Amino acid sequence: MKKILQYSLYFIFFTTGFFSTITGQEKRLERAKKQYDKYEYINAQETYLKVVNKGYRSADLFKNLGNSYYFNSEFEEAAKWYKELVDSYPSEVEPEYYFRYAQTLKSAGKYEESDKYMIKFTELKGDDQRAQLFTKEQNYLERIDFQSGRFEIKNIALNTEFSDFGGSFNKKQVVFSSSRDTSIVNSRVHQWNNQPFLDLFIAEFNEENGELTGYREMNGTINTKFHESSGIFTKDGNTLYFTRNNYANGQYKNDQEGTNKLKIFRSYKNANGGWTTPQNLNINSDEFSTAHPALSPDESFLYFSSDRPGGEGFSDIYKVAINSDGSLGEPENLGNRINTPGKDTFPFVSESGDLYFASDGHLGLGGLDIYVTALEPSTTEEGLVVNIGKPVNSRQDDFAFVVDEATKRGLFSSNRDGGKGSDDIYSFLQLEDLKNFCQITMEGLITDADTGDLLSGATVSLLNSENVVVETVITDDTASYSFEGLDCSTSYFVRAEKEEYNTNEKLVTTPGETQTLNQPIAIEKTVKTATIGDDLSKILALNIIYFDFDKYYIREDAKVELAKVVEIMKQYPNMKIDVRSHTDSRGDDAYNLWLSNQRAKATINFIVAQGIDKDRLSGKGYGETELVNECGNGSRCTQEQYELSRRSEFIILD
Repeated sequence: MKKILQYSLYFIFFTTGFFSTITGQEKRLERAKKQYDKYEYINAQETYLKVVNKGYRSADLFKNLGNSYYFNSEFEEAAKWYKELVDSYPSEVEPEYYFRYAQTLKSAGKYEESDKYMIKFTELKGDDQRAQLFTKEQNYLERIDFQSGRFEIKNIALNTEFSDFGGSFNKKQVVFSSSRDTSIVNSRVHQWNNQPFLDLFIAEFNEENGELTGYREMNGTINTKFHESSGIFTKDGNTLYFTRNNYANGQYKNDQEGTNKLKIFRSYKNANGGWTTPQNLNINSDEFSTAHPALSPDESFLYFSSDRPGGEGFSDIYKVAINSDGSLGEPENLGNRINTPGKDTFPFVSESGDLYFASDGHLGLGGLDIYVTALEPSTTEEGLVVNIGKPVNSRQDDFAFVVDEATKRGLFSSNRDGGKGSDDIYSFLQLEDLKNFCQITMEGLITDADTGDLLSGATVSLLNSENVVVETVITDDTASYSFEGLDCSTSYFVRAEKEEYNTNEKLVTTPGETQTLNQPIAIEKTVKTATIGDDLSKILALNIIYFDFDKYYIREDAKVELAKVVEIMKQYPNMKIDVRSHTDSRGDDAYNLWLSNQRAKATINFIVAQGIDKDRLSGKGYGETELVNECGNGSRCTQEQYELSRRSEFIILD
């Protein structure tokens, strides 16, 4: 976007200390610096480029060259000089330049490379909100894709080779900004971008095709020889708020540094249909810019963008109450849920109370992207700042979004490739409302923990973090359950119950984006049936009973498992078991047989010591004679494969 009306809001003065020792070169750089500080980037660029072409290099030179293109949204050229900076002078790169370089790479579609420099920015400035947003949502491109495709857009016929942007509705009309040169005699251009100054125009809006026709320039007291932009009417069409250079009553005023700032003016329609002399509002100042007005649906608040002191970043969005007598209250910053250390600008409030705005501080596709959030959210989800997706957003600057929610028709502006001028107005038809990120579905199968059999007739309940049942379903023959519409980033309990089975419950925390979670639940029978020949170690799901290397005494962890066997034998006093100890194939065969036999005896002695009659126990060691796999002598198996044969069995005999 190439206009002083936007970028005078964002510019930060940069100190320079060029190294040239040649007097002529110093004068040239000094002249460029003065032009640069006045935002006369076109002349400054020419001067800086001449210096570079003569072989002079410095970090400050590359910073200012990059900035002169960056703040004119010529991101490809900006990227070239930022690359020179980060490659040649890494020790002199402030964190902000990693952010800007990352932004320019996005505009070239180089998102992976951009992320690398965002990581550098995050490492150096982790407390910056933009760094925190990036760390939290590194899948931001997926989120943007999720919202994409909801608009049908077109470049309108009214656009010219100059800058055409903005647009706010006044019933069937639209007021927009343009630098098209309507002067027949004298063409005045601004040195910021070498284009004529901006004026406000009125056009008719066709709701059938989204075109603007029959445009005419607002004259009389509104347009001057300087910039006018971002006009908005009250619903009755009798009051106009708009942005203008600090110029009123024939006086052109600068701040203490000699820079002309922006102000919001207000004008009323008079009895003759003309406009009164615009009023300079009390929210303005000669020392900072105030621009891009928007009204709340009930017209009790004025929203605007400003770089006034005390904000979050380059420019923030504010609101101010409009009193019944027309006076304005104290401006209120909308806070860091909306504002970032970057550029946050061009607010628009829809009839339903949604705030649309442009930002490069939130995660986007490149340049300024358009975002939406509820001004007064009642839930966390409503409070999210959401990128509205493609095709409205692109890799370049996208801004000045307005929509008529009744017709779903609207306008936005962009300097994307393929346009007619430096900025173009695009019309759109909204095909679909904003998609809800929190569309979590949790599903799964309920199975028998021992057999894996599918269990129909199981009761599956979803409980919130306060153990309140949210929903309950009964599994059918497919043994499946499903819960839809769960909140993102929220903890739930999912509980499975069935007669003759133990209840099983799992804590599940949903992710922060839409997806389907597969959460199977296995439940165990309350009373497990056992027959002669069954292995108690499998029925009880015993952990492997380990012995220390070359030893056969009972370890402490083995005692815990054997205590389970003891308790079962106490519950069933007629049960008899055969204790069988096995080794793997490693080591001498005869020794393994002897060692396993000693271990079987030690196991029996432990059980007897716990009060079980010795007549109910038998057993011996089998060494490596009953391996469970092919890991015999001379084999090359993994540790896990060998361990399968190292087992203790408790076979039911009676």
